[in-house]
Amino acid sequence: MAEGVYAASGCYTASAYIHQTPENGRGDYRIQVNGKHNADHTKEAQVLTISFNQNVTYVSGGAGLISGNETTTLKVKLAYHQNPTDNIGFGDLVVTSDAGLAITGVSITD
Repeated sequence: MAEGVYAASGCYTASAYIHQTPENGRGDYRIQVNGKHNADHTKEAQVLTISFNQNVTYVSGGAGLISGNETTTLKVKLAYHQNPTDNIGFGDLVVTSDAGLAITGVSITD
């Protein structure tokens, strides 16, 4: 479960991994997303783009879904105040999907 994806793009370095898989009584995947802001500006909003090896259904996480429900790529609105070198970290991105889900890409933009 510790296998994840890491990407540096723009002013964010992002990573994500599945930290909980479906088990008895719970049929969802929970994903840890981390981002490091390395810039000379502040922002109040970001967009997380996360891709998977198969279709997912967005359940919750971030500040809401922008697009991509029931596809392989979700765009999720984030609403963090980011100083030039702050970190983002949240473990409550929740999706449902068939068995064998894997993250194939992740980025955060502002």
